[in-house]
Amino acid sequence: MSVEVNNESGYEVEEESLVRLANFLFESLFVHPEAELSIILVDVAAMEKLHVEWMDEPGPTDVLSFPMDELRPGTPGRVTPAGLLGDIVLCPEVAASQGAAAGHGTNDELLLLTTHGVLHLLGYDHAEPEEEKEMFGLQRQLLSDFLGGTAPRETRA
Repeated sequence: MSVEVNNESGYEVEEESLVRLANFLFESLFVHPEAELSIILVDVAAMEKLHVEWMDEPGPTDVLSFPMDELRPGTPGRVTPAGLLGDIVLCPEVAASQGAAAGHGTNDELLLLTTHGVLHLLGYDHAEPEEEKEMFGLQRQLLSDFLGGTAPRETRA
């Protein structure tokens, strides 16, 4: 499994915890062990630029996901094919303020956003109420399992 973290944000981040989480998510969602994921951490200005360019929405956001090979979760008997899962772009400064508002730290918020981003890369969405219920329920369960039974309170990613 290849998980690359590129911190361009200037913000100190526990990169190893993001890699451990990504590996856990791949295993939990039966993603092929040779799948590739890139996690990029950017500053507020870069995130705002991406948010405007790709989502046509003003201001910075917390996480953006850019799927590549349109992989979907596997099953216990059938893992996904190998391929490029895609890129997740995180903004630690936005995560810090969201984490503080939710009553947890920046690293916990980045873990939540990474989980959210990986689920988007695997085709999950939250545009409709049923999709939101499924995605956020799975997000909560995966993060709780990774953290040993406790998950940070969700922000609206």
